[in-house]
Amino acid sequence: MSHYHPLLGLYVSRLREFYRQPARLFWVYGFPTVLALGLGLAFQSRVPESVQADLVRNAASDPVEKVLRDYDAKARAGRKQGVQLRVVPEDEAMKRLRTGKTPLVVVKATSGAITFRYDATRPEATSARAAIDAILQREAGRVDPIRTEDTVVNEPGSRYIDFLIPGLIGQNTMGGGLWGVGFLLVNFRIGKLLKRFTATPMPRRDFLLAILLARLTFLVPDVAVLLSLGVFVFGMPIQGSLWLVALVEVVGALAFAGIGLLIASRAQTTETVSGLMNLVMLPMWIFSGLFFSAERFPEAAQPFIQALPLTQLLNALRAIMLEGAGPTSHVVLVALGVLSAWAVGTFLVALRIFRWQ
Repeated sequence: MSHYHPLLGLYVSRLREFYRQPARLFWVYGFPTVLALGLGLAFQSRVPESVQADLVRNAASDPVEKVLRDYDAKARAGRKQGVQLRVVPEDEAMKRLRTGKTPLVVVKATSGAITFRYDATRPEATSARAAIDAILQREAGRVDPIRTEDTVVNEPGSRYIDFLIPGLIGQNTMGGGLWGVGFLLVNFRIGKLLKRFTATPMPRRDFLLAILLARLTFLVPDVAVLLSLGVFVFGMPIQGSLWLVALVEVVGALAFAGIGLLIASRAQTTETVSGLMNLVMLPMWIFSGLFFSAERFPEAAQPFIQALPLTQLLNALRAIMLEGAGPTSHVVLVALGVLSAWAVGTFLVALRIFRWQ
């Protein structure tokens, strides 16, 4: 009998086991797709959100209302930030302010003075106050000392959705590697399957290798779905090589599979492995730049952040896909080095301390 028969049998059985459970299919493929669609639609290019304000209706409010409504019409025609104005009696305006339904109340006195009523602790209130004040001051004749112009950037490759899609791919690679390997092994240990496998003539390395190969197989449709969504639905460009994207993804998947194997090497219960995995993933969720750049954190924290495997995976994916980085790029080489170190290091340690019973 060929040496590779146990490996092939375990690999095929792992594939069948995965695709026979609809819940896994949803969480591995369906949930990231829904998340990407939802966030993509939420942050797609559109007219900037209007400033909200309530104007108290009184004898002096008509000129202010006309200025703000004229400005809103011109702003909307130019796809700029407009003014969503509601003109109501003073009692209703103050009630809406107290209940958080409006961030700003504007009161025009018969003397000509204008009063702004707002909660200064609300960021949208202070920005609304500044915007409304600037509109009224310019209408009254104020001249800005420096002429400024706004250039709205909404070209493919520079939008938030283009930044987000590689983040979701990296997040799924991390989750699939940790849960798809670590949780599976602990379930096998609980069900006494690991003990039975050790009683067979199958080499132990074939067992672990089959799990890793199955994880890489599941990665293919996972990445393909999210990339297709980004390219065909949101028009995300891929500036670099898809083969380089695939290489980085494979090395990243091996790194997270190694971490999952290490976590599961001694865990005896699902509660233990779940807690350990969440403990490992939490810093990467926060610091690795899934939804915003990791450079926003202090300089002193950057060595720790850059050592995280998810940080390097996202750095490389974004550099290749959005900047056209090649295989000799510093970002890609550093990412491949760090991810390879995680993959080899965790796998070797896991093999040494792995408990089969």
